[in-house]
Amino acid sequence: MDSKNASKRILNPKTTHREFFGVPGSAAVMLGTPAVVGIWYFSCNEKVGCQLPTTRSQWSDIAADIINYNAYLSSEAITYYALWWSWLVMLCFVIPCSYAEGTLLRNGERLRYPINGLSSLLVTTVTALLAYANYGTAPYIWIADHFFQLAVASLLFSTAQALFVYLYSFRRSSQDLPAGSDKKPVLLALAGNSGNPIYDFFIGRELNPRVSGLDLKVFNELRPGIMGWILLNVSFAIKQHHQFGALSNSMWLAIIPQIWYCIDTLLFETKVLTTMDVTTDGFGWMLSFGDLTWVPCMYSLQARYLSFHPVHHPPVVAAFIAVFALVSFLVFRLSNSEKNAFRANPSDPAVGHLKYITTESGSKLLVSGWWGMARHINYTGDWMYGLAQCLATGFETPMTYFFSAYFLVLLLHRNYRDECKCRDKYKKDWDRYCELVPYMFIPHVI
Repeated sequence: MDSKNASKRILNPKTTHREFFGVPGSAAVMLGTPAVVGIWYFSCNEKVGCQLPTTRSQWSDIAADIINYNAYLSSEAITYYALWWSWLVMLCFVIPCSYAEGTLLRNGERLRYPINGLSSLLVTTVTALLAYANYGTAPYIWIADHFFQLAVASLLFSTAQALFVYLYSFRRSSQDLPAGSDKKPVLLALAGNSGNPIYDFFIGRELNPRVSGLDLKVFNELRPGIMGWILLNVSFAIKQHHQFGALSNSMWLAIIPQIWYCIDTLLFETKVLTTMDVTTDGFGWMLSFGDLTWVPCMYSLQARYLSFHPVHHPPVVAAFIAVFALVSFLVFRLSNSEKNAFRANPSDPAVGHLKYITTESGSKLLVSGWWGMARHINYTGDWMYGLAQCLATGFETPMTYFFSAYFLVLLLHRNYRDECKCRDKYKKDWDRYCELVPYMFIPHVI
């Protein structure tokens, strides 16, 4: 085997382990998750209320509503969604920004990323306020009333985008390049080069697809869905006020933590560059749909429910939910900040007192402070924060707790991937670390 083909194998090895149970699991997710969005809409709306369907007759009613619904496609919704996505792309390029480098890739490169997500949100907010000043609440009531058409538009857009990046990933392979070419082969995700088009389309074939300087994965991770989540929440709050003449304390308790979570994500935009989504996963249907459809449409469920069914909590209950949300966020943010500060400079006075072990690879693993309590203490805070938002909706229906249940499954799966990755990377040092920090989520519990 010549050296050219050997280096090709090293750069983009064939995927041997398929996640999500391979092709059948991938197909099930691609069919099942859009179905969940639809079921949660047709069983939780102004017309039918919000009750989890458990009987055959309830499922029959939902099936009839789905079959008889004649407004899935809306040219207005598709146009407005395309304009929304394009608006954020434009801001990404025109707003002055600093740049941050991503992690070192296995081809020896570090990609540069524009850091202007928070500025884009500020410009978008000012634009939204100007729209309110000129047109009043009408645009936001339209968004709330056409939520499902916008969800369908985002599904079409995310699927088209996934198909584009899948085909785009074949543009330049090692065997295509002439000898002496200064171009480099496309860097594929280690999990996305199975050769099966269904699985690779789902999981993401290329690691960092870029078009004219736009990193599609990081852009989608931070801009259209995160900011769309905020826009939907605000629109549902405006709709509640329009219908009932006031905002319930439950609406405030639901949307303020969610909006702050989105702002916090953009405040720490550079830290997203070190997450598994960016460093490890390819950009395929899973992330495209998750970013554009799943996050804004399913995570805004609490506000959508409260827009037509206000819940008024007694002051003591409201105070408890607010404090629970605050404490949960502090666990999430302080633990992540401690980790980020230690990674940046272990000698920083803020973290210099912390204990750690040094692995054979040279990495340092914290065994005190937040990370001495549990190996994934940030996940605990993250999940509790989501639970607080669900508590804001009360206890009349379990459907509004889907966010908390799904997020638990997501974090457990991510925890499994983290543990496998760390065990493979640190080997016996990981066993030593687990002995020093035996709990994964809650100190002295689990």
